[in-house]
Amino acid sequence: MARRYRPLCREGVLRVVAAVSPEALGQSSWIVRVRCRPDGTLAIADALARRDDVSWVVLAAGGSEVVCAVRSRSREQRDDLLLQRLPRTAPVLGISAAVLLHWFIGGQAEDWTGLRDALTAEQADRLARLTFADADSGPAAPAALGPADQPLIDLLMRSGRASYAELAAAAGVSEGRAARRLAALLRSRVIYLDVDLSAPLLGFTVQANLWLTVTPAHLPAVGRALAQRPEVAFAAAISGPCNLTASVICRDLGHLYQFTTEAVGPLPGVQTLEISPVLRHVKQSGAVLSGDRLMDAPSPQRTRARRRSLPR
Repeated sequence: MARRYRPLCREGVLRVVAAVSPEALGQSSWIVRVRCRPDGTLAIADALARRDDVSWVVLAAGGSEVVCAVRSRSREQRDDLLLQRLPRTAPVLGISAAVLLHWFIGGQAEDWTGLRDALTAEQADRLARLTFADADSGPAAPAALGPADQPLIDLLMRSGRASYAELAAAAGVSEGRAARRLAALLRSRVIYLDVDLSAPLLGFTVQANLWLTVTPAHLPAVGRALAQRPEVAFAAAISGPCNLTASVICRDLGHLYQFTTEAVGPLPGVQTLEISPVLRHVKQSGAVLSGDRLMDAPSPQRTRARRRSLPR
C-alpha cells in the first residue's frame, strides 16, 4: 500500500489533507459567482486561489465566470473581499454571493460515494468505524481555537499525514501536547481528515456545477436525493434565487446529460436547472492545480506575506 500510495501522491492523483468545518467554529461558508471579462478571468481566479480564506476556485461558463467557495475567518475579512476588493476590480462585471444554509453532502470525508464500489459494504463499514468511532456528533456551541491550533491546522491542511514531531515543531509545543490537541480537534470535528482526488486522472473527465430552483417544501427531499447519487460530490441549500447547488462529477458529456435528464429533472419540486460545466479547476481543497494534477499549496504564512491585491 505504501509503495502504491507514494507514486499516486507524487503524480498529483491524490492528497491526504485536513479540512476545517466552518460550522464547528461558528463561521459561515459562501458560494460566490464572479462574472468577468474573458481577458481578466484567469487573473481573477489566480488572485482568489492565493487567498487562504478561499478553499476552491473553478472557471465556468465558457471561461467568463469564476466560482469560488469563501470561508472567511471573520466578518471583516469576508466584507473586505465581497464588498471592497472584488467590486473595485476592473475585469469584474458582476458578483452574486450565496450563503450555505444546509449541507446535504460534501462536508465530511465519508460523503462522496463515487468510488464506493472499490470497497465491499463490510470494508467500508469497518473503515468508517475505525475513522469516526471517537468523533462527537458535533459541538453544541462554536469551538474556540487556541494560539497553537492555527499553525497545527495550517500544516494539516497541506499534509494530513504530518507526523506528531512536525506538528509539534509547527505549533511550538511538545509532541504529546500536539497529539492530544489533534485528537481533540478531530473528536469535536473542528477538522476532519479527507482524501482529495483528481477526478480527471481517475477517468471522470466532465465536471459541472448545477444551480437549481426548488419549491421550498421539496427542497430537503431533493437535496437528500442528490446526496445519494454517486455523481454528486457536493450539494447544499443556499440563499438567493437558486436555492440549491451541486457539484457533479461524470465520466463524459453523455453521462452528464443522462444524469441531469433522468436523475435530476424528474425530481418533484425542481422548477429550473442551470448546468454550468467546469472549464478548469484552479484550486481544490486548498490545493492549487497544475493541469489535472494536485499540487501542494504554499504555506499560509508565505501566502499571506506575498498576497497581492486583485488585478485592477
